[in-house]
Amino acid sequence: MNSTTSAPAPLVGQDSESRCTRPSALGFDATFTPERCRVACARRMTTSQLRLWHVPGSLTADVVIIVSELVTNAIQHGYGDIKLRVQCSVDCLLVEVSDRNSAPARMRPVHDEDTRGRGLHMVDQLAMHWGVSDGGLTTWAAFAIPVETPR
Repeated sequence: MNSTTSAPAPLVGQDSESRCTRPSALGFDATFTPERCRVACARRMTTSQLRLWHVPGSLTADVVIIVSELVTNAIQHGYGDIKLRVQCSVDCLLVEVSDRNSAPARMRPVHDEDTRGRGLHMVDQLAMHWGVSDGGLTTWAAFAIPVETPR
């Protein structure tokens, strides 16, 4: 399992445990009203940006799943508008989703017959690290970007 923390999200370009070590100007922010139709918009926007940034396809798929889960959680459990931020450096990608609910996201036990409640379990399995910051207002997930070896 991956680490979960209530520490601030790692900064892209700052040396940290999550290996976000190289500065980059790549990133985007989007703010959504808390409506279910916004989840698909967030997925499309993220997919398009990650393709422009030449993020590997398998990592893009994982990141888009996480964006979908975190935005959905913010719609279901949050208050007010939802902010999505994605930052990308040479070796790290950071996703942050914020709303105005200060109750931090947390994993809950799920049972085989449950039809909901697995989103953060997926985040935990797919992300290198994840956690909450800003007093519970932001849930973030960090991903390692495979460094290409010279040919």
